Amino acid sequence: MPNVVIYTTAWCPFCIRAKALLDRKGVAYEEIPVDGNPSLRAEMASKAGRTSVPQIWIGDQHVGGCDELHALERAGRLDPLLQA
Repeated sequence: MPNVVIYTTAWCPFCIRAKALLDRKGVAYEEIPVDGNPSLRAEMASKAGRTSVPQIWIGDQHVGGCDELHALERAGRLDPLLQA
């Protein structure tokens, strides 16, 4: 299973939804909280090209945010990505 990384903030409802989906699937992930940490947020923005959270990577592939993660799930494409 590839490494899953998710940049989050504690108060973000989209972060909570994305983590809940991964939790339901039994996926272990590395959570990187960017709350009050401008350097981590800048790192995330540099890697993702976006400043919003969550930003999610599965292996080397940037998935995007919560909506994109759920879209992959609805399309049946999330499990193959997680099993690659």
